[in-house]
Amino acid sequence: MRVPGLDRASRMAAQLRDRFGIHAVILMYHRVIDIPSDPWGLNVTPRHFAEHLEVLRRLGCVVRLEELTGMLRRRERSPSKAVVITFDDGYADNLHEAKPLLEEARLPATIFMTSGDVGRTQEFWWDELEKMLLQPGELPEVLNLTINGQEHRWKLGADASYGRDQFELHKHWRADSEERPTARHQLYRSIYDLVQGLAKEAREAVMDDLRHLSGSIPGVRPTHRALSPDETRQLSEGNWIEIGAHTVTHQALSTQPSDIQRDEIADSKSQLEEIIGRPVTSFSYPYGLHSDETVRIAREAGFTCACACLDQSVRQSSDLFRLPRLMVEDWNGEKFETRLQEWFDNVSSAHA
Repeated sequence: MRVPGLDRASRMAAQLRDRFGIHAVILMYHRVIDIPSDPWGLNVTPRHFAEHLEVLRRLGCVVRLEELTGMLRRRERSPSKAVVITFDDGYADNLHEAKPLLEEARLPATIFMTSGDVGRTQEFWWDELEKMLLQPGELPEVLNLTINGQEHRWKLGADASYGRDQFELHKHWRADSEERPTARHQLYRSIYDLVQGLAKEAREAVMDDLRHLSGSIPGVRPTHRALSPDETRQLSEGNWIEIGAHTVTHQALSTQPSDIQRDEIADSKSQLEEIIGRPVTSFSYPYGLHSDETVRIAREAGFTCACACLDQSVRQSSDLFRLPRLMVEDWNGEKFETRLQEWFDNVSSAHA
């Protein structure tokens, strides 16, 4: 039986908890490196990252992810302008560029790692796709691929031959924009969209076909490699970096059946724990994609929280397994300070 006024009272109670409880933002980084081509805006240069950390020291109160989630569980009020720093994927530059700057600034961070890519002799699939399609090289004038049982055909014409001049002209292109300056860029975005949700085996089949068609030389670019097992252990040493899990093979979990989701989630935890010799208790969803079933599996696997990619601040009513994060781009310190202040202002207005 529905009690009159109970729903309204519950909403008011939640609003009061939000107003007087958690006021925080979780920042999402991926890489700290300076490279010319970055279709998805994942890179922040070391100089800019150092500027970001200086801004955070001056304007924010950086806390560990486990501290924030602990406050959420206990319904405690967070410090004013609380910030959590996170990274996704597990690139080698997280150790060699990001960690020294974090240690120097004495600021903690959580790095969510794709366990199956630790020590792997291939690049992350989206990076290899960029290498094959957007770096200078030759492709067939007509490219045919079978993807998930369906035939696809692209006509590249003159863009089959892609030279250094064209690369330099378009190296700052962003895949999340509407612009498609050449047939190569249209091809990249089309294949990315078709492959992103595939299971690992189907995705690798497409990548194998592209390697053959592009004549791609096997190997990993030093600027694009993932951490090795030994580097992963080095990353976890000390008091400033927490290692979290990010699946085994960077699957779009909500597109996969429950048995694959379970293996991807649980195995990433156990594999990373074996490497670093410490408990791994936090998780993040690749691409931010998840379902109610994904959340249930993450809970059952023994994680205590999970991060998504929702463009929101953290509130007292936030789900511990759907924690929102804000994507950080390669802004200089001044631009980052402006964006951070906007996020803080939004937090304040949301809780007013």
